[in-house]
Amino acid sequence: MGAPCGPVLVVAEELDPATDLIVQALADRSIAVLRFDLTAFPQHLALSAEHGSDRPGWHGFLDAGSRMARLEEVRAVYYARPGLPRVSRQIPDAYREWAGVQALVGVVQVLSSLPVQWMHHPDVHRAAAHKPAQLVAATGVGLTVPRTLVTNRVDEARRWARSVGGPLVCKPLTGGALPQTEGRPVMLPTRRIEAGDLDEGVDLTAHLFQEWIPKACEVRLTVVGDVMFPVAIHAGSEEATVDWRADYNALEYEPTTIPGPVAEAVRRFMAHYRLAYGAFDFAVTPDGQWVFFECNPAGQWQFIAAATNLPIAEAHADLLQGALTA
Repeated sequence: MGAPCGPVLVVAEELDPATDLIVQALADRSIAVLRFDLTAFPQHLALSAEHGSDRPGWHGFLDAGSRMARLEEVRAVYYARPGLPRVSRQIPDAYREWAGVQALVGVVQVLSSLPVQWMHHPDVHRAAAHKPAQLVAATGVGLTVPRTLVTNRVDEARRWARSVGGPLVCKPLTGGALPQTEGRPVMLPTRRIEAGDLDEGVDLTAHLFQEWIPKACEVRLTVVGDVMFPVAIHAGSEEATVDWRADYNALEYEPTTIPGPVAEAVRRFMAHYRLAYGAFDFAVTPDGQWVFFECNPAGQWQFIAAATNLPIAEAHADLLQGALTA
């Protein structure tokens, strides 16, 4: 790990409420922080990194102008949805994309090589973000998952729907938004459907279908290192019952407890992907069974903290400080 008294690098968008809370929690502990967005590189952020056979690791500095950090002294890196490097307009158009890629790879891969505590390491996040692989991993560690089909053939979808024999849901295979409508990105929520709703549109691209899981409530389980914050989400509208993200105004939040076997399976899932953080979504059925939907390895948590006063920012600071294990 990094030097015990070194700074924490915080790589995130300038306007990010969750990051603000973490930086404040670190400042309250008098831990030095160098915060920057990758958009500052290479025009407003300087990197100099040296490596040689005479000493291990990278040595050098990151200089943001008002503050500098020595690479060999960094204790941890918090990396959450930064922007992309912005190269100078002096670079000819034919070379600007190439220069942007060079900038991105240069700074991110050097940082990724630092042997320190990471939260949302780019390589770990990339591997852990795939929904089909998550379902396999979740089953392997002992979690219950919905029956699932990925297909681009309507005849296969209809055959599978008959085998399920009940309501279905259709959800995106990956995150992200559709092009903006009236200046705002359009998010695709999970939709509840019946077998009779399946039509030839299925053939046009890959679709992810799952059996409908009856819900007493849903649970957002925020895991920071080895600390778990389970919060029940109670839906007050039909839209929120299908996908709570579709109607935030209809939600009520309540800290809850997690069954021991589920907690142990979640720990095995975290270890499988080498995650230091995870935002897990579960349904709790009327008979009390916890059913795993997905884990966002860099999911939002500040809305949960605001609604429940749970010390999630402080847990992040503990981990980045080195007071928690991952």
